[in-house]
Amino acid sequence: AANEADLYNQLQGAGLELVDCTKLDTARKLDISLFLKSVKIRDLIQFFIHMEQMQNAGVPLLDSLADVRDSSDNDKLRDILTEIYRDVSDGSSLSEAMAKHTSVFKPLHISLIKAGEDTGDLVSSFRQLIKYLRWVDDMQSRVRKATRYPMIVVVVVILTIVVMMGYVVPQIVGFIKNLNQELPFYTVALIATSEFFRGYWWAVLGVPVIVFAGIKILRQLSDDFAYRIDALTLRMPIIGPITRKISVARYCQTFGALFASGIDVIGALKSARQTVTNRALLEAVEMVEKYVQSGSPISEAFNNSGEFPSLVVRMLKIGEESGNLTPILEQVSDFYTKDVDEAVQGMIAMIEPGLTGLLGGMILWIAAGVFGPIYSSFEHINF
Repeated sequence: AANEADLYNQLQGAGLELVDCTKLDTARKLDISLFLKSVKIRDLIQFFIHMEQMQNAGVPLLDSLADVRDSSDNDKLRDILTEIYRDVSDGSSLSEAMAKHTSVFKPLHISLIKAGEDTGDLVSSFRQLIKYLRWVDDMQSRVRKATRYPMIVVVVVILTIVVMMGYVVPQIVGFIKNLNQELPFYTVALIATSEFFRGYWWAVLGVPVIVFAGIKILRQLSDDFAYRIDALTLRMPIIGPITRKISVARYCQTFGALFASGIDVIGALKSARQTVTNRALLEAVEMVEKYVQSGSPISEAFNNSGEFPSLVVRMLKIGEESGNLTPILEQVSDFYTKDVDEAVQGMIAMIEPGLTGLLGGMILWIAAGVFGPIYSSFEHINF
């Protein structure tokens, strides 16, 4: 609350009485904010499920917001819902109140709520949001699953290289050199690699970090550089197809949810465009908008962009001809969900044995380079 009078009015509006209050100083407020939980997708799903159920049961909007606010376990979401409740009670619409909290409610959420307010059917908007957020949460879970194991193996490989090249191999190198025998090429390469790592370990470990940070900074400073990097990402063997499918799947799912909620085609396409972060793909979906604005059918616009499979284009064409586009868009969304799932599973199947083989090859090289000369020296020993 801004002051004691504001606090009193808020409590009165919620049917509560002010017993006692204490003014928080700036430092105290900062400390509290640091411990507030972030609002996750599953918190939003739970919020919209409660709103959909209560609105479907005929509970007034303000009462629904109050019930959801009081039952929320997330401190940050509860504070935000308190502000939304106050704004709505002061005469603002739900979409206008949510628009003040863009860190939690994205433009897509607000667009769907506004469409429900315009059509007088908030329940359908809540259902579309629940379906969309569940799809996004499921998609993020798939991506995390695809990247979790490779990241663990990469860390293990890096730690193995650091320990073996920085500590183990140098301690054995002196003994190997004193064997007074010709060393095999793999042992010579191992010694040279170890010496290089010990002399320039800071460059080996620091250069990738510097390059990654530099690319990220240049992406923010130069749109042309960011476009080239995004286009290069799409051409990469494994990451490219996965990135393309995930972006297009998110775009189709968003467009379908917006269109099903009653938003016009152009508005739905423009809002769905905000979910595409790859600039090369963004150029393609912008072409879709231009084709539709010029009078082209949706299926033809999707086909001319060159980023959508022919099966999807044919499904959209059937939906246009039958005048039943909404269920077709849901089928397109299901098609891409399965397609992305298969692509992620295929990537996992390729990356896991590859990284495991790399780790095994590294250990085998070190073992052969260290123990090979030692075993060879036994041949010259007379017992």
